[in-house]
Amino acid sequence: MASSPEEQFVTTATENYETTCWGCGLRLLLPSRASVFKCGWCGAITNQNKRKCDDKCFRWRQLRDRCFVSVVILFMLFVIFGGVWAVYPHAFSVSLLCGVFHSIVTTILAVATISFFSFASFRCAGTPPSILWGSYPTIGKGDLEDYTFCNYCSKPKSPGTHHCRSCGKCIKDMDHHCPFIGNCVGAANHYHFIAFLISAVISTIYVSIMSVYTGMHIWPPLTYSFGRSNQAASSLAWRVMSEIFLSFLRSALFLSARGIVLVYLFISSVSVMIGLSVLLWQQLFYIYEGRTYLSHLSSGDGKKDCQNLVRFFGFPYSVSRFLPKFRVTQKRHIKRNIHVM
Repeated sequence: MASSPEEQFVTTATENYETTCWGCGLRLLLPSRASVFKCGWCGAITNQNKRKCDDKCFRWRQLRDRCFVSVVILFMLFVIFGGVWAVYPHAFSVSLLCGVFHSIVTTILAVATISFFSFASFRCAGTPPSILWGSYPTIGKGDLEDYTFCNYCSKPKSPGTHHCRSCGKCIKDMDHHCPFIGNCVGAANHYHFIAFLISAVISTIYVSIMSVYTGMHIWPPLTYSFGRSNQAASSLAWRVMSEIFLSFLRSALFLSARGIVLVYLFISSVSVMIGLSVLLWQQLFYIYEGRTYLSHLSSGDGKKDCQNLVRFFGFPYSVSRFLPKFRVTQKRHIKRNIHVM
């Protein structure tokens, strides 16, 4: 069927939108007014919706971090010196060798924990590399691939770099901001943060064990008053448990100062050990996946491999180098020609 001459054809005309790339300064023609676009020359990503804004809570965040760091330092010092004061008189009363051994273990754990905490807290978390930007003659093709622009710092951000509003600067390979160390966890101090968690977990386990061991020897004797009863087995078991608990409370009234410190050290060390163990497991799992906490929130894909853990801890060789190698030997069949005379 032929179309009539009166039939009208409607076409849509797209109007190009002209904008400028922040990376190389070249003018770009976009098919529409896109808010986020990527430059075809330098590879920089521009988000026109983001605007620079002043952060009024920056000083309050810094004050909060300093308070957290001060509390953590005081707690570590109290655990170290309080544990030495409460535990070691009994350790040296057992034998001189026992006291010296526990003194060496305590010194190693205390120095390691405080050192790694200091590196993680007071060392720069990692700054992105300085790079030229904004001028076409100095920016080659692909020099700013997947770079974004930080509207707070007014400078480029490399892939994996995030701006921390608590620290007030961009952090390379940022994992998260930890208020307990008063610093971000990034490329420069991530290793020290994991080492601090490992040493802190081992230290809290050691403190809880020594607290229980010493407390068993200095705890006042328990007094029971069960009496005779013809109750059922379930009610009798409940009565025994309640009587044991009440006897512990009655004997706790006669605890010395060392005993009270030991009780506090046990409760606090177990609580901190549980929290730090969960955090350590989470961090090691992200490292195994080849991701960080922020990339996990943004659903970033990572390659799961044990080599990620090996590379993170700086081991220079591959794990497979130390595994036994099994070579499959192929049997060779030799054909012999037999000549019959």
